[in-house]
Amino acid sequence: MTAFRWAPALFIALCTPAFAGASLTIPLETGAEANITTARYSCAGGAPFAVQYINAGENSLALIPVDGSERVFVATVSASGARYVSGAHEWWSKGDSATLDDTMTEDPAMDCAPAE
Repeated sequence: MTAFRWAPALFIALCTPAFAGASLTIPLETGAEANITTARYSCAGGAPFAVQYINAGENSLALIPVDGSERVFVATVSASGARYVSGAHEWWSKGDSATLDDTMTEDPAMDCAPAE
């Protein structure tokens, strides 16, 4: 994993096709503790993809591609590992592995492993 530290400011800009030209900027606390880490995963033998973990003060987010679009996942309470949610989707990482689950279906969570 590679970490990148933002010095002057940390912003996330999002633009979705449904709202062409619309954007959202979320200002996050900066400083020595703010960083972005990128990791690559592959779930259930599928194509590799990048996950960006953003940690800034009290805010912990993950940007994860799901069903062809980039989604913002927010860290939530977890007994073990790091758990992030975005709508009905749950990303749960522990050590090098993770699972991606659509909690609105009865399909089992996809197992994800580090990708090269």
